[in-house]
Amino acid sequence: MEIHDEMKKRRTFAIISHPDAGKTTLTEKFLLYGNLIRNAGTVKGKKSGKFATSDWMEIEKQRGISVTSSVMNFEYEGYQVNILDTPGHEDFSEDTYRTLTAVDSVIMIIDGTKGIEAQTLKLFKVCKMRGIPIFTFINKLDREGRDPFDLLKEIEDELGIQTYAMNWPVGMGKRFQGVFDRRNDQFIHFTGNEQEEPIPNAELEKHTELVENETFQAAYEEMELLEEAGEEFDMEAVQRGEQTPVFFGSALAPFGVETFFNEFIHMAPQPAPRKADGDLIQPDKEEFSGFIFKIQANMNPAHRDRVAFVRVCSGKFERGMKVTLDRTGKEIKIAQTQQFVASSRETLEEAYAGDIIGIYDPNIYRIGDTLVQGKDTFHYDELPQFPPEVFKKVTAKNVMKAKQFRKGIEQLVQEGAIQLFKGVRNDDFILGAVGQLQYEVFQYRMKNEYNVEVMLEDIGDRIPRWLKEEQVDKKLFDERSLLVKDREDNYLALFKNDFSLRWFMDKNPDIELIDLFEVNQYSQ
Repeated sequence: MEIHDEMKKRRTFAIISHPDAGKTTLTEKFLLYGNLIRNAGTVKGKKSGKFATSDWMEIEKQRGISVTSSVMNFEYEGYQVNILDTPGHEDFSEDTYRTLTAVDSVIMIIDGTKGIEAQTLKLFKVCKMRGIPIFTFINKLDREGRDPFDLLKEIEDELGIQTYAMNWPVGMGKRFQGVFDRRNDQFIHFTGNEQEEPIPNAELEKHTELVENETFQAAYEEMELLEEAGEEFDMEAVQRGEQTPVFFGSALAPFGVETFFNEFIHMAPQPAPRKADGDLIQPDKEEFSGFIFKIQANMNPAHRDRVAFVRVCSGKFERGMKVTLDRTGKEIKIAQTQQFVASSRETLEEAYAGDIIGIYDPNIYRIGDTLVQGKDTFHYDELPQFPPEVFKKVTAKNVMKAKQFRKGIEQLVQEGAIQLFKGVRNDDFILGAVGQLQYEVFQYRMKNEYNVEVMLEDIGDRIPRWLKEEQVDKKLFDERSLLVKDREDNYLALFKNDFSLRWFMDKNPDIELIDLFEVNQYSQ
């Protein structure tokens, strides 16, 4: 009963958006409501020296971007909230993809001045693929932006999801007056200086200055049109990821954020059953189980530590308990456990299904590992591997630092932001990543955390295709179809371009070339 009750309190979600849409600002406001911080920083607060709480790595502070997935935990209105603040930069989408496997719902932020942008579309597709419920916050109403009807239409057309406007804006930019709260039959008046005044619809006629205003009247007519012609709200469709509740507001002003958060917390789903070896594991199952979706080295550079992030999927976790690692069958006692607010950590005594916990990794865990209480192990089918798009050969500038070089590569690769491949002919180390920025962060961290300067030699964008070992004939591969092995010793070919891929397929029709992205899409 205790496990069931605790599970129902959990709300575990990620925030996704294109860079600069306001994700970090919105996260800060949530932390403010959870009494975790006294005042919210903005991302690029360099002159004041005040940085956003969720951006903890030095390079993030320098550039004003989020490049790692922070985890933040706090209590709010009787709920236990776990926020996964995903990287916004497009080059870090693989880390974000994996983070999305650990959540039960997603908040999608759309810039009201720009609409849907490339990164939003990419991340949305991953959520859609997994059927994750999506709640939309259209941000930046404090600026002149696009027509709200156009934005809703764009969401429906571009993303293929039904929308339901939970509130409706009155004006924008300097003309912004507030929003109609459709669910609660009230108008929330923006009075400036972060002040919001709720006025029940039945009492609006008392506010003549407001109701006689042209902007107000135009918005009122739009809302009536919405009531007549818009979609019905369907909570079951929301839970299936087929309808998205849309909220308008401004994270910076801030306006509408607290109302949005309160509505979201009540509507967002509790932890759901998870697939493992073809079965469904219920979250209130008594035995603890969970999977590792992220490994982060050197969160505390002074201690050179490694933390594995675990999504608790069932039961109750207690510090000091023994669990079995499904991949090796070995029993491990977990004594060092943490919960996070960005880089600050507290020892965690217990956790329940839905929680995200950090456990000390003595270099034995891998991304995708399942931990189970007891001897009857199983494996969560949660973590897809995403194919890299950019490849570079990596060497140490100083050959005398080969030991640190190998250690640094091994540890940073285990975090999963960058993938490691080895040349079959010559043992070259080749790194694969989703984008260029990952290499810059890799170089920065190798130098600062492992004291090794590395050289990267571009071998260009490549098209990776995995191969079945029994079909590999090394004589068939050359520079245009570079044969390499991944960390699991699987063979793959890195094709120089579409032409060389098609040429190889024509010449070798019996060899099966496996596209991981397609595998991910059809295995869900």
